[in-house]
Amino acid sequence: MQRRKFLTTAALSMPALAFASKNVPSTTKAIRTGKGFVVKSGQSRFGEQTKLGGKSPNDIKVSSKDTNGDLTIFEYTGNEKGGPPLHIHPNQDEVFFIMSGNFLFKVGDDQHTLRTGDTIFLPRNVPHTWAQLSEQGKMYFQFQPSGKMEDFFRVIGSLKGAPSPEQGAKIFADHDMQVVGPPLAF
Repeated sequence: MQRRKFLTTAALSMPALAFASKNVPSTTKAIRTGKGFVVKSGQSRFGEQTKLGGKSPNDIKVSSKDTNGDLTIFEYTGNEKGGPPLHIHPNQDEVFFIMSGNFLFKVGDDQHTLRTGDTIFLPRNVPHTWAQLSEQGKMYFQFQPSGKMEDFFRVIGSLKGAPSPEQGAKIFADHDMQVVGPPLAF
């Protein structure tokens, strides 16, 4: 009998809940840019300069501010070999598109060598990393949703040198990522 009363009460309350939710302002409504925009090669969306390792520009092309946190796109111009440690994004998928150069990606147990024109998808919750194999390289990459990735790159770009493994792991953790292994050896 109690189950029937619960189901009846729940069913009767649905129209009231639906009406109430339409009349309460939502704090999660999308706030998006109202106009299209162009960001030139070698420039960042808001004119900020972020260089990874002091050598490799990592420019924001489409900001989380433009998409209410749904998407961020970066243009990375690599001026040295190497890449980040093996890590996990529990909340973001990533897509990389190689504009020039050669890169090695590890996604789970698989490794892939990418060249100009190649694209790779890295799903959330799968350990992954990459390494630039060529002296120079360029790629576009995106996070969906944005999460704290813009701020992560601002912090990493502000460092005077390479962080210790402990400092790096903390910076990753502060931005909702987990370091789970070293960078790729190549």
